[in-house]
Amino acid sequence: MLSSIHFIIILLISIILDLIFGDPNNRIHPVAWLGKYINYFIPKIKKDKNKKYEKINGVIFTSLTIAFFGIILQISLVYLYHISLILMFILSIFILFSVIAIKGMEKHINAITTALQNNDIENARTNLSMIVSRNTKSLDEQHILSGTIESIADSTVDGILSPIFYFSLFGPTGAFIFRIINTFDSMVGYKESYFVNIGWIAAKVDTFANYIPSRITAILMIFAAFINKMDWKNSIILFRKERNSTLSINSGQTISVLAGALRVQLEKLDHYSIGKPVENISIEKCKMAVKIMKTTILIFCLIIASPLIIILGLLNWWNFIFGL
Repeated sequence: MLSSIHFIIILLISIILDLIFGDPNNRIHPVAWLGKYINYFIPKIKKDKNKKYEKINGVIFTSLTIAFFGIILQISLVYLYHISLILMFILSIFILFSVIAIKGMEKHINAITTALQNNDIENARTNLSMIVSRNTKSLDEQHILSGTIESIADSTVDGILSPIFYFSLFGPTGAFIFRIINTFDSMVGYKESYFVNIGWIAAKVDTFANYIPSRITAILMIFAAFINKMDWKNSIILFRKERNSTLSINSGQTISVLAGALRVQLEKLDHYSIGKPVENISIEKCKMAVKIMKTTILIFCLIIASPLIIILGLLNWWNFIFGL
């Protein structure tokens, strides 16, 4: 029989592996393969001359992908459990390890800040373009650093804590389904004309999936700012006043908290400006943002994920979803 301790162990080992090794090699990375799968089918389902059919195709393709891979993964986990608990553990850990990106995010941040330290602004812009959707070609150093901190705020949610949140509710399959949704949004959920119809459902579902995790993360970031002796009071002020300043109803939650805690202004040109420039954005501010990110992850696992797993275990949920 499965118990809460099994899933807490899976969570702990997955996070440790991510902190040590970062993302798996693309040859075995399920998200990388998912990206290739999406890229292969998108041209086949797109019909430029009929917006209605594009939307329908987008809904069908996204829904079938989520259902197909979700069912296959869950069946595989149940089958492996009946063969060997260890085999089920290995697949579960690999899945969760693959869909969170703590070290990967820190690696991207370090690449940007190292380039700036070397006065290589072109390389910094290129590295930033890998983690944000905005045009980075003409950004100055302050806006590069702003984009970096904003990306930390966003990625703490959809790159780390949302997968952990859904793992806590539905196990490895929940975490992977979230990553499917998020990958669709990252690849086709843009407002550019090419993707606007086939990707609208991906953007809507991703917004819905991140709604609760983004707000929990924002609140926990305030506590993380307090623990790290940053301006947590200002983070509360900005969270209350400016969390709805972004077009995304989720992004502004954590961006406003980081802007307040770091006492900086975070700005996406021609879109929004959050906070006041009480202090200049600097490389040190990026490092402080990473500290908040890591502390938030720890708090989330201790007071959100683990209790959820335990409570659901007491309700026999884990045995239910594994058909035991």
